[in-house]
Amino acid sequence: MPADDNKQSDEVVQTRLLNRQVFTKLVLIAVLMFGFGYALVPVYKRICELTGVNFLTPKDETVKAPVNTQIDKNRIVTVEFDANSRGPWRFRPTVNSLQVHPGEMTQVVYEVVNTQARKMDAQAIPSYAPQQAMAFFKKVECFCFTQQTLGPNQAKQMPVVFFIDPALPKDIKTITLSYTFFEVGGVSGSGKT
Repeated sequence: MPADDNKQSDEVVQTRLLNRQVFTKLVLIAVLMFGFGYALVPVYKRICELTGVNFLTPKDETVKAPVNTQIDKNRIVTVEFDANSRGPWRFRPTVNSLQVHPGEMTQVVYEVVNTQARKMDAQAIPSYAPQQAMAFFKKVECFCFTQQTLGPNQAKQMPVVFFIDPALPKDIKTITLSYTFFEVGGVSGSGKT
């Protein structure tokens, strides 16, 4: 019987060794998955910046309301407004489009309604079509500069004040400004009210 005991002892040792190897591999995989998930946020932001789509818009301190600007009265650009929501709210522009002269200060309002019975923090991310118009679309004031906090069932009107740089290429006659409004998790109470 001592041979059977040795055989069982060897099997137990091998089983423990295999269990330890599997456990080590699982821990390594979990750490790698966490690292990958953590790295996705800056990678996503960088890709969005490079492509010019859906990136967080910090306020450009160099953009000021034009003083004695030369408004190009001979040119009209149609600006279309679009809204998408990723969350439990209604979000829309109050107008679908406007015709503006390059250099002319313009304001449009977006409306959002929190349809939940809880407070929510949200952020709006703009995108532009055509993409090259982004450099010429100058926002002086925008709700997209900061997070927004919406109380339970609260409705809010949020302005965007902008002008189109007169240097906009002549072949661009229509610009679409689209916002995606989404919930920001885990930051309750830190947004603008």
